[in-house]
Amino acid sequence: MFQTKLRVDKEWPGGFEAGLEIRIDNQIIDGWEIELRFDQAVLLDVWLGDLRSKTDDRIFVYRNKDWNAQLSAGSVFDFKFVAHNGVAPHNLVCAFFNGKSILTSSSEVANASQTTTSSQSTLASSTSTSLIILNGKYNYGEVLRMSLLFYESQRAGKLPANNRIIWRGDSMLMDKGQNGEDLTGGYFDGGDYVKFGFPMASFTTLLAWGALDYEDAYQHSGQLHHVREAIRWSTDYFIKAHVSEYEFYGQVGDGYDDHASWSRPEDWTKPRPAWKVTRQQPGSDLLAETAAALAAASLVFRSSDPSYASTLLIHARQLYDFANQYRGKYSDSIPNAANFYNSWSGYGDELGWSAAWLLHATGEQGYQTDVEKHYAEFELDRQPQEFSWDDKTAGVQLLMAKITQKLTYRQQVENFCNYIVRQAPKTPKGLVYLDQWGTLRHAANVAFLCLQAADIGINTQEYLTFASQQIGYILGDSGRSYVIGFGHNYPQRPHHRSRQVDSICDWSAFNNPGPNPQLLIGALIGGPDRNDNYEDRRDDYVKNEVATDYNAGFQSAVAGLLHYQLKG
Repeated sequence: MFQTKLRVDKEWPGGFEAGLEIRIDNQIIDGWEIELRFDQAVLLDVWLGDLRSKTDDRIFVYRNKDWNAQLSAGSVFDFKFVAHNGVAPHNLVCAFFNGKSILTSSSEVANASQTTTSSQSTLASSTSTSLIILNGKYNYGEVLRMSLLFYESQRAGKLPANNRIIWRGDSMLMDKGQNGEDLTGGYFDGGDYVKFGFPMASFTTLLAWGALDYEDAYQHSGQLHHVREAIRWSTDYFIKAHVSEYEFYGQVGDGYDDHASWSRPEDWTKPRPAWKVTRQQPGSDLLAETAAALAAASLVFRSSDPSYASTLLIHARQLYDFANQYRGKYSDSIPNAANFYNSWSGYGDELGWSAAWLLHATGEQGYQTDVEKHYAEFELDRQPQEFSWDDKTAGVQLLMAKITQKLTYRQQVENFCNYIVRQAPKTPKGLVYLDQWGTLRHAANVAFLCLQAADIGINTQEYLTFASQQIGYILGDSGRSYVIGFGHNYPQRPHHRSRQVDSICDWSAFNNPGPNPQLLIGALIGGPDRNDNYEDRRDDYVKNEVATDYNAGFQSAVAGLLHYQLKG
């Protein structure tokens, strides 16, 4: 008989989290099967095995995953699960492992919160990540506050009377379209002053998603008004840029001209070019992403400002139809964008993404039909390797899983997050490493997406653990903070013109080795290399650039962690 202990990590009214610690006497090479029997109907979250059968919601049989089919002799297999639906540990009446009884009502039960008292480090190693989140050392509400200040630092145009960034002023008030249309407002992309519409729309969608699903976190931290204002600063600009049904301005400012200067945006006086997409010069990816942002934002404002929400939805519908009817890559129509934000993945993912958000916002069956068409045409059932401003495939899968609860979408989400959590490259200190550009941005984006998967009961505890670890790395677990102004040893020399320039507005300021004169509070920098190496150097723009899309998934993931902390 296998030696087994039921370890209860956490218990609350109506549910508990536990692990079956099974000592393996002989090596298992051909896989395993475990059966759990309860004396009442329960709901189970299990992430180490695949459900083979279920009887009356009381008897559950799980089979190994491909990656854990082999178990070494002498090892302890920790089969973790979370039980819901008015259940307590005593309702688990027996368990079987490979057909042998391993647990009965008289078996040993260990309660982690009672037996682990010797030290904080011992507690952390034996309890679940949900406890780490609930008793976390990081002030997530303060991180949200700082991140939103970063977005205010990136505003272009006429600043409001309640501007909180004292070193920023009005800028680029000359921004106009080709026929004199008002294109002031919006956000500067990063450490430069170009308004790239594609990543601006992408980060707005992510901010709106987090604000929508984790509103309690923003409410609790006193940041709900500020996150809505951050989203509105984008959406007001998108409405301006949509000058007619089939005309949309996707970029203001020449990236090459901009990068040749090191000065403050307030001091820029030179007229700036503006490029648009039309029926003759299409931009399906740009248009569809903007439609997604507007549809997501309409849900954010639906209760607080229903008239504005309706306006957003009108533009979202029109831009989606424009994108779908007149197809093409925006970076082909706006060549200046190609060396900065080229549409590598094409426009199929954005068409599916925007249709999914319009389905979410309207409930109209026609948009679900469109998602399914885009799935087939652009093979959106594939397993992506990232979730980014360019590739929305994983987001489409997740959003459709949340909306429809269909098993096919849920399986795609699980495949993606399992790859990220279990197989994707990691640094020695545990950061998931997907790309050298915006390393932390990529880690935060997938942390947010896997938090969303946890929300719908997919490997909940495993994905919460992962998200908590990734955000913890960023906030200080790595030995330093990568968020400017927060925590210990944060960066002081980000590659950012407006923050770095003071009285000297030229390249001599860039070459100054000292810290930047203004603090770019809340900005997430690019991050370390694959070996956790990082140097705070302004001239290393790969590691020290900041960008509006860097903060979006990060901020939404932090809101998600605070949401779970509040659920307690």
